[in-house]
Amino acid sequence: MNTRDWPIRAKLTALVIGPVTGLLALWIFATTLTFGPALDLLAARTLLYDLGRPGESVVTELQRERRLSVVQLAGDTALPALAEQRARTDRSIAELRRHVDGEKLRDAADDLLDARLDQLVSALDALPAGRGFIDGRKVDQAGAVGLYSGMIGSAFQTFAAMATLPDAQLNRQALALTGLGRSRELLGQADALLAGAVTAGRYAEGEHEQLVRTIENQRFLAENAVADLPPAERTGYQRLTEGEAFVRLRALQDTLVRARDLPAGFDIRAWETSHTAVAQGLRDFELRGADTLTERSVPMAVQILVRLAAAGLLGLVAIVVCVLVALRVGRSLDRRLTGVRTAALEMAEHRLPDVVARLRRGEEVDVAREAPELDHGGDEIGQVGRAFNEVRRTAVQAAVDEVTLRRGLNEVFLNIARRSQGLVHRQLALLDRLERRTEDPDELAGLFQVDHLATRLRRHAEDLVILAGAAPGRGWRNPVAAVDVVRGAISEVESYDRVDVGEVQPAGVLGRAVGDLIHLLAELIENATVFSPPGTRVDISGRTVPGGYTVEITDRGLGMSPTALADANRKLSHAPEFDPTDSARLGHFVVARLAARHGVRIELRRAAPGGITAAVFVPSDLVTAEPAIGPTGPDADRPGRDDRRMAKVTRLATVPRTRAARPGRDRPESAVVPLPAGRPSAVETPADGDGLPRRVRRRGPAARPRPVVADNPAHRPPEEARRAMSALQAGTARGRRDGSRAADPSAARRGPTSTAAAGGPAADPTAAPDRAGAPSTDAARTRAAEPSPPEPAAAPDQRTATERDA
Repeated sequence: MNTRDWPIRAKLTALVIGPVTGLLALWIFATTLTFGPALDLLAARTLLYDLGRPGESVVTELQRERRLSVVQLAGDTALPALAEQRARTDRSIAELRRHVDGEKLRDAADDLLDARLDQLVSALDALPAGRGFIDGRKVDQAGAVGLYSGMIGSAFQTFAAMATLPDAQLNRQALALTGLGRSRELLGQADALLAGAVTAGRYAEGEHEQLVRTIENQRFLAENAVADLPPAERTGYQRLTEGEAFVRLRALQDTLVRARDLPAGFDIRAWETSHTAVAQGLRDFELRGADTLTERSVPMAVQILVRLAAAGLLGLVAIVVCVLVALRVGRSLDRRLTGVRTAALEMAEHRLPDVVARLRRGEEVDVAREAPELDHGGDEIGQVGRAFNEVRRTAVQAAVDEVTLRRGLNEVFLNIARRSQGLVHRQLALLDRLERRTEDPDELAGLFQVDHLATRLRRHAEDLVILAGAAPGRGWRNPVAAVDVVRGAISEVESYDRVDVGEVQPAGVLGRAVGDLIHLLAELIENATVFSPPGTRVDISGRTVPGGYTVEITDRGLGMSPTALADANRKLSHAPEFDPTDSARLGHFVVARLAARHGVRIELRRAAPGGITAAVFVPSDLVTAEPAIGPTGPDADRPGRDDRRMAKVTRLATVPRTRAARPGRDRPESAVVPLPAGRPSAVETPADGDGLPRRVRRRGPAARPRPVVADNPAHRPPEEARRAMSALQAGTARGRRDGSRAADPSAARRGPTSTAAAGGPAADPTAAPDRAGAPSTDAARTRAAEPSPPEPAAAPDQRTATERDA
């Protein structure tokens, strides 16, 4: 049994319980040994009055019935006295059965006496059958004597089982009285044999020998029994045997023993008178002896109980003293050790975390006040307590130093991050100006790539701000469409060309949460692309749910184990403290911090057939109706800096939102839409059968020489596809506008309007790649082929809400 991990209280209890239990067991054992004999002595009275007296009455009545039964068998007629005697016997047996079946006698009897009582009851149950044999003369005189003698013998065996008293002298007296009873029984057997012989006028075969053996056995038992009697009882028995009836009966017995045949002129009446007097005298002597025995047993039992009470009380006092001393010492040790343990736990679980929390809040902490001296005595426990005081003071001081160091480290992170943020914002602004001034598609594609890298760099700079415990500065004043938030997040991911935007139900996000939500989604999308094979796709969808809006990001990777999944969900649901040693999960830490700031819930779960789905639940207090596509309000006609800013943030992922189809737009096939004046790359757009343009690429002015293209075409990079897609979308918008003019003569009379001047898609060279910024010409044609409602001559700006760049 390993007791090393037992609590101190359990160990002290075990030390106390062992000796106390042994002492208690010894006390119980001694008490039981003494108490048992006392109970046996007290039970002697119960045995005498519930078994001895009723049993002796049954024996006497059976002896009388036996003599009359033998006389009836020896004669020729039935004896009326036998019937009367049987009735008296039955009443005695019924009284005995009542006591035997009672709980009082059974409780006082031991196992041996219980068995003898059952044997006696079984023997008495055979009496009715024996009577039937006697009445039917199916047995002779010897058989009748044997029948009744067997029942009486069972009774005397039961009486002998009563002699189990703890005192040896009382036991000898009880056995002596039982022996006298057996001698009286043999005297009754001799009387029954003689009565039968006298009635028949002669001895039956073997009756004389049986009579002689019975008389000799009776005298032998009487002599042995008298030897074990106390002196007073022995003297009383001697006086009884010196009486006239005993002397005459003994002389008659000698006459019967000497004569082989029944003596002629034998005085049977003298025999009967003497036998009756002797039997009654012996019976009275036995009853007096039993009463004397009972009276002697009660004082002895009381004396034993008094000794038992004294010894038990002293033993109990000793046990109580031992228990009290053990409890006092044990409680003292337990209290002191518990005090040391409580102080240690309080320091580890409450004081030290509270000190750290207060330090992080910028409060001043007094080490002496937070780690006071505790007195635990001068023994070994006190020495442990003093050592713990030093440990506690050192721990508090170490916590103060660590938090101070971490605070300084956070300030360094924040300072570096703020500087990087300023440089990145200036870089983005410069790139924005260069993109608007550049006309060459190749140079514009390079600027877009640099812009994308700068956007990712800005996100990583914001990570440092979040790690330092501050809030990023990006924000918007107006709500932004959920689809634009998703596209803005995709634009900050390296493998944006692997991301597919599925169904995104209309909704808007409040401006104060747009920047953090874009950052949060970008981190999750980045994880999905990094931890999935390069050839797989990442799907994004959004839908309105009760209580908010949910965005789901699903990859096709290997997934996570249940343990890792549960650990990740725990970290995402409760933003942990930043641990520099856990650098492999910085993205989870940043996501958890951003989610906790706005009450966003994130759950990672297994996707079918493989991979992980990240569900982002945006609460309803951050969700609003989807804003209009173009600017609204009093400044709707004036393009501002915020419109351009949001367009630039989402340029890698923005496509026009799906609109309800309106039939009835027909455009001539031969319509040609010219590009706005001043563009270096002239594009002629013959209209398709549905009025949409088909772009034809042309060489630009000679002032800008094109780079030499290799004879063997290389793999088409995403930037080149994006350039082609931008030009195609701009031509598509112009084709729709021209088709609208063809249908409206009044609009045609007003003359062509520059797409760039109208603020259409051509005004923003960054517009509309499909599928997370990786443009697809087929997808663009599909969207272009969808029917759309007629647009006015001045197409609204396709860029979304305004951006506040902090």
